[in-house]
Amino acid sequence: MIKHYILNLNPTAKHEWDRCILRDPLTAKRPDFSRLIAEAVGADTGSYLISVNIEVQVLEQAAVPQAEQLSLSFPEVAVSSQMREAA
Repeated sequence: MIKHYILNLNPTAKHEWDRCILRDPLTAKRPDFSRLIAEAVGADTGSYLISVNIEVQVLEQAAVPQAEQLSLSFPEVAVSSQMREAA
């Protein structure tokens, strides 16, 4: 069974659980690996010794957009001499 997920790594995330996130590319839900393994084993009740092989292959990497820096230009304002004396 081959499943595809989107992995989002953010080492600077505020919360530990947001630093490494796996999501389904269509539903954006986090995968329930226990349910996926149970489906692969079958519907029979019991305890199973299983082997799970996880092979990771990067198919595409999306670049993280750099935060755009806005340059704000302020018009020069002439301060009258009366305003300077009041200060």
